[in-house]
Amino acid sequence: MDPAALKTQIAAQARLEGFASMGVCRPDAIPQAPAQLKAFVDAGYHGQMGWMAERMTWRSDPAALWPDARSVIMLAEPYTPDHNPLDALALRDRAAISVYAQHRDYHDVAKKRLKRLGRWLIDTAGGEIKVFVDTAPVMEKPLAAAAGLGWQGKHTNLLSRDLGNWFFLGALFTTHALPPDTPGAEACGSCTACLDICPTNAFPAPFQLDARRCISYLTIEHHGPVDPELRALMGNRIYGCDDCLAICPWNKFAVEASEAKYHARPDLQAPPLAELALLDDAGFRARFSGSPIKRIGRNRFVRNVLYAIGNSARPDLRATAQGLCNDPDETVRDAARWAALRLDGAGA
Repeated sequence: MDPAALKTQIAAQARLEGFASMGVCRPDAIPQAPAQLKAFVDAGYHGQMGWMAERMTWRSDPAALWPDARSVIMLAEPYTPDHNPLDALALRDRAAISVYAQHRDYHDVAKKRLKRLGRWLIDTAGGEIKVFVDTAPVMEKPLAAAAGLGWQGKHTNLLSRDLGNWFFLGALFTTHALPPDTPGAEACGSCTACLDICPTNAFPAPFQLDARRCISYLTIEHHGPVDPELRALMGNRIYGCDDCLAICPWNKFAVEASEAKYHARPDLQAPPLAELALLDDAGFRARFSGSPIKRIGRNRFVRNVLYAIGNSARPDLRATAQGLCNDPDETVRDAARWAALRLDGAGA
C-alpha cells in the first residue's frame, strides 16, 4: 500500500478509536534528546527517579529501544476537565487531586485503544508494531513535538494549538515507513503564566523542570519524608499538581474528553482530608481500585494527606493528625507530628 494512503487510513481509524490528533515522525527525529536528558540527570533534577539515568540510552534514542521501527505514530487523547482544577485549592479541609487521577487509570484505557489501532494496522497492511503509554523508556513529549502534535511549553508539557495541554500521549512504533509530519513550532511567546503560578518554584528557567521541587514528583515519586520547606508549599495537593496546566492560555482551545472513563469520579473531586487520613491499607486499595493513585500505596498517600492537613489552618483537624502519630509507618508518623505541630500554631 502507498505509504501516504496508509497514513491517511491510520489517521481515520485513530479518530474512530477516539484519538483527537495524530502525527508521525522517524525514530531518529529527536537528535537533541540525548544531550538534553544527560543535562537533566547531571543536574540531579530527576531526584529519586533512578530509572531515568539507568535507561538513558533507550530513553534518548527510540531506535535503540526497537531497531526495526521505521516510524513512530504519536497520538493524543484529551482528558479535559469540566471544572477549574484551581478551585479545589481554596477548600482547605479537602484534598486537591490532579485531574488525570480523578478517573480510571489512563495507562489501561489508552493502551487498549492503541492495541486495537495496532491490530487494525497489522490486519490492514501487515508489518509489526509495539505500543507504549508511559510504560517504557520512551520520550513521548519530544517525539510528539517531532511528529507535529504541538510543542513542549515553558512548563515542559506538550502544548497544542488545537487541544491546549489537557491530553494523554500514546506511541505506536511500526515497521512501516510512513511520511513524517512537520515538527511543531514553539508558540509560548512572552507568556510566563505557568512559571509564575508554580507554588514551589520548580522551574529553574523556561523549558526546564527541577522535579525535586515539583509537587507532582513529591506526591507521587518521592519516597520518605518531604523537605519541610516544600511541605509548607504543597497546600492541599495530595496527588499531583495541575497549576501550570490549568493556567495555560492555550486551554481556550481544549476539546472535551470523549472517553467517559476520563470523567471525574464524584468521590475524588475534593474529598475530605479527615476521611482520607483514616484509610488503612485495605480501605485504600478498595477506594482507589482502577485509579492511578493506587500505585503509590497507602503510606505515601496518607503522608501526603497529613501534609495537607498541616497546611489547612484548621485546628479541628488536629485530632486526626494526632491519631496517626503512632502509625506503624515511620514517614506517616513524621508527617502526623509535623501536621499536629503546624495546627498547634494555627490554633494559637
